[in-house]
Amino acid sequence: MLFVRYIKIFTFDKHMYIIISMDKFCFFNKFKDAVIITNQQKEVIFVNNSFKRIFNDYKNFKRFSNKLDFEFIPLEAENAFDFLPIDQLYTTKENFSASVSYKKSNEESLYFELFAYKRGKYIIMIFSDVTPQIELEKVKTDKENFEKLCDKTLKEVEELRKSARSNQTQAVKMTLINKISNIIRESIDSKKILNSALKELATVMGAFRAYYASLAEDLFNIEYVYGKDKKEFLGKNITFDKETFNMLSDKKTVCSASLREFNEAELFDIPIMRVILPIYHLNVLLGVITFVSYQKRDLTEEIEILESVSAQIGNAVAQANLYENNLKTVAELKKTLEELKDTQLQLINSEKLASLGQLVAGIAHEINTPFASIKSNNTIMAKLIEKIDDEDLKSMFADINSVDEEAVQRVLNLVTSLKKFVRLDEAELQEADINKEIDLTLALLHHETKNKAKIIKNYAELPMIKCYPNMLNQVFMNILVNACHAIEHKGTIEITTSVENNNLQVAIKDSGKGIKKENLDKIFNFGFTTKSAGDGTGLGLAISQDIIDKHHGKIHVYSELGHGSTFVVEIPIT
Repeated sequence: MLFVRYIKIFTFDKHMYIIISMDKFCFFNKFKDAVIITNQQKEVIFVNNSFKRIFNDYKNFKRFSNKLDFEFIPLEAENAFDFLPIDQLYTTKENFSASVSYKKSNEESLYFELFAYKRGKYIIMIFSDVTPQIELEKVKTDKENFEKLCDKTLKEVEELRKSARSNQTQAVKMTLINKISNIIRESIDSKKILNSALKELATVMGAFRAYYASLAEDLFNIEYVYGKDKKEFLGKNITFDKETFNMLSDKKTVCSASLREFNEAELFDIPIMRVILPIYHLNVLLGVITFVSYQKRDLTEEIEILESVSAQIGNAVAQANLYENNLKTVAELKKTLEELKDTQLQLINSEKLASLGQLVAGIAHEINTPFASIKSNNTIMAKLIEKIDDEDLKSMFADINSVDEEAVQRVLNLVTSLKKFVRLDEAELQEADINKEIDLTLALLHHETKNKAKIIKNYAELPMIKCYPNMLNQVFMNILVNACHAIEHKGTIEITTSVENNNLQVAIKDSGKGIKKENLDKIFNFGFTTKSAGDGTGLGLAISQDIIDKHHGKIHVYSELGHGSTFVVEIPIT
């Protein structure tokens, strides 16, 4: 039974409360908030149903008090850190309010706004549950913190991506630089260096074509191409517009979308990405490397890679060109030296021939005078013999005179042959019968061949040809002398003349010991000889080669060790 004594309505912290003094406080069971009423001695007078539901682990007031704690400490409280909320509540003389938390047995925390009203000997404590609000605030705070964390994480991820891209770019750059460095270290051939560099750089750039064009005055000449339309682009002379050329002259890489690769090129159907990299050495523009790609994207990192290797390529190209120029210079110097040697040998040979000619001329003059007397006496003797009556004596003197006459004629023929062989008045081209020239040479070499080799002549009917007869006689003499020396005991020398494909051919074949295979390519070199010291100088065949070259002809040798040799001289008829 409920006995009402009085009713009082009041508000606190925007809440309206009706405090009813009653013998029993059942009215508080209608409150949604938890309500507990105690006296000053901390004895529990009443707890409502909401209290029982919310604090279902409630067992006694002391234990309940120990589970309460300040969520926010009231500023007006004295010694706030030394008391729990309930202790503070009982200490103060005024009504009390605070934000408190309650630790349930399952470690779950609940949050309340605690309002304590002192009415006479009673203390009415009302716990308004603000857990959802607190949790919401915590969720909001957590969300804000999470969003901040996400933003921070995203920034860190972006930084990591940038770092990864940068590291990747650096890795690509270092790999590329190492590859090109290895190419440069392994070769000083500009062709190999540039072709390899174009391939590597085109791969990095994603280009369908790349080429190197060297600069000569205002024209660029495409020397090396990698990729599409290689044959069409090689050797082309190209130019760029003034703005592009000025940028290249300022050592700037040109990167732009374009419908045309260079001024002379045909238009593309769609814009392409064109990158032109200047290649410098010591502030001199050597040329450009051009890349053409269908990819439309930011090429900043790729261009950084290109610019990092351009100087390296420029130095390599300059060094390779210098080396190649040096090689050409060395080759030209070697050629000049060989020509000087040849000229020197020819001069020596000409001097020898001149000396020999003068000697032969002098000897011929000295021989002609006494032999004229001998020949005259021989003629007189023939007339006197006719007057001898003794036939036996007449026949004997006639035979002696005939032998003398033949000897005199042979000496005079030999002198005539010598004079013809060394004729110094034949510095100009003359028409000659090669068969007769060979016979002339054989006559001079009779002393070499008569006891060594049988001469077999296979002469064809030859046309007269323009030549230097004395020089060709020297060639025939050198080959015939070598043939005699190659025959160790007794053998044959076969001479065949013919006309083949408008070339006059003279083949001299011997039955000598032959030439070793490894020496066949050396026998025409100056100074090379297989003869012992003092027997050969290694000049004869070398000079012969020069003489045949002067006649725009060829000289071949065919030989097998133990089976003799054949020398074939070819001279154009016209």
